[in-house]
Amino acid sequence: MSQLKEKIRHLANTYSTDFIAIRHHLHAYPELSYQEFETSRFIRNKLDEFGIPYSVLAQTGVVGLIEGKNPGKKVIALRADIDALPILEENNVPYKSTREGIMHACGHDVHTTCLLGAAKILQQLRNEWEGTIKLIFQPGEERNPGGASLLIKEGVLTNPAPQAIFGLHVHPQLEIGKLSFRGGQVMASADEIYITIKGKGGHAAAPHLTTDTILIASELIVSLQQIISRNKNPFLPSVLSICSIQGGHTTNVIPSEVKLMGTFRALDEEWRFKAHELIRQQATGLVQSMGAGIDLHIDVGYPSVYNNEALSAVARQYAEEYMGKDKIETTEVRMGAEDFGYYTQHIPGCFYRLGVMNVAKGITSGVHTPTFNIDESAIETGMGMMAWLGTSTDGF
Repeated sequence: MSQLKEKIRHLANTYSTDFIAIRHHLHAYPELSYQEFETSRFIRNKLDEFGIPYSVLAQTGVVGLIEGKNPGKKVIALRADIDALPILEENNVPYKSTREGIMHACGHDVHTTCLLGAAKILQQLRNEWEGTIKLIFQPGEERNPGGASLLIKEGVLTNPAPQAIFGLHVHPQLEIGKLSFRGGQVMASADEIYITIKGKGGHAAAPHLTTDTILIASELIVSLQQIISRNKNPFLPSVLSICSIQGGHTTNVIPSEVKLMGTFRALDEEWRFKAHELIRQQATGLVQSMGAGIDLHIDVGYPSVYNNEALSAVARQYAEEYMGKDKIETTEVRMGAEDFGYYTQHIPGCFYRLGVMNVAKGITSGVHTPTFNIDESAIETGMGMMAWLGTSTDGF
């Protein structure tokens, strides 16, 4: 295994410049969720170049297979997401997005590059490791219902069925040259809340002749916070945020309709769905008691991400061997969401973080911001580590 590890390291270093150029191409031509047609074609062309067979799922998803020695011994899946965000890039770099208002602001160009790099390494060394590697280039991570759910419905976890799955994500608060792992719950579920309050509008000077939808909305926003503060176990992290209130258009008219939008996050799946019922009960009861009608929809989104403890412990051990123990940290629990959680509901999974921050170079912006970028030396680490985990993880 030590000889294989050194070969992976050498190839990751050898190919790193080529794959940084691939990242530049992907970054310059981003595509939104479920519209990744050119990205998908680019990935397929690269797999053809590497001699790796593949199939297409969910229109833009690409699933490749690499067989090593004794291909039936184990099947390990490696996943990267490929979609971008509706954000106007503000970076002044040669590979800046050429598509106004669309940007790889969450690092999916990096994830895709790392998996392509791992694929080339794994294919070149296929006679030196055992099992089968399934490469999953997944569309639509940034938008409900989540590309992972679509690929699963179309059979991505069958023929052959992986025993485990790995996914990486850039971490702009983790120093370059480091990785982080965590077993157990690591990211939250994410559900979207849409509420419309309806009533009789009218003149602001005669509120007694109206149903004050603005006042009712204000009461409701405050009231909903009690679901978190007084119904949730305080040891279970959870967040309810109302992020949009739309109603009215002038100073002296009480509107007949006010719309609210927000998000609900939880780490515990049982509490998650109990909270949904409490939100429905509290919102409906309060609004109706104040004389208004209500339309309420909770769009159930991504489940929480649960990293299999045994798999994550083994992965961390191999990462320490590959990188050095001082380069491996523990991932913090985050209330952000990731549709990788769909995979972990079916098979053991490990979602780990790739450090991309370089304070000296001014590379510190967070994901989902117009100035997000990475120290591109992380690509060598990312592609090498994915290849190493795919070939080494066994017996967890």
